Amino acid sequence: MIKVKNLVKKYQSGDSELSVLKDVSFDVKSGELLAITGRSGSGKSTLLYQLGLLDHPTSGDIHIGDIDTDQLSPDERTNFRLKELGYVFQDYALIPELTAIENVALPLIMQGQKTSEANTKAARVLDKVGLKERLHYLPSKLSGGEQQRVSIARAIGHNPKIIFADEPTANLDSETAKTVLNIFLELHKEGQTIIMVTHEPEYATLADRVLTLSDGKIL
Repeated sequence: MIKVKNLVKKYQSGDSELSVLKDVSFDVKSGELLAITGRSGSGKSTLLYQLGLLDHPTSGDIHIGDIDTDQLSPDERTNFRLKELGYVFQDYALIPELTAIENVALPLIMQGQKTSEANTKAARVLDKVGLKERLHYLPSKLSGGEQQRVSIARAIGHNPKIIFADEPTANLDSETAKTVLNIFLELHKEGQTIIMVTHEPEYATLADRVLTLSDGKIL
């Protein structure tokens, strides 16, 4: 599903240059649940942002399926993210003025689906993550765990090839975190490819494979 070769990411900081990812290479199989771990500052989230096409690497290659992502134009990258990828962030990244169902339906509408069709799909995936009774609640009226489940519903509503999750349980208590993780495990059982950044070793053990970073390199 993903082939990464010699990935390098550097940032300019004044007159100095900071290397965050250093010659990283690995593959991800279709249907795999891959956990990315490492200490704070090891490059976990930076790597996820490169894989999810939310940022551009300094050098190296990322292939998703048969697509060489470096060859995509800015518009093609945007469309690829919208149609093929799903994202779950630790801060939920929900639009506060929109209800749960509107947050989930919005990406579907952006893909060109009719509002009625998008709302039907949004209601179905919200039911799947246990929020059937919260469709018309604003994020401010939902708990942290419920907001994260809305975020997951938004990520899976268009049946993405890959879900990228950046510390999806970081702001949740242990019981709520387990609920969210169980949703990911159920999606994985259904064949969903998931790449999850986590700093919790016990959560990483639930994955098929663990990729550990240290100072921008794979241990």
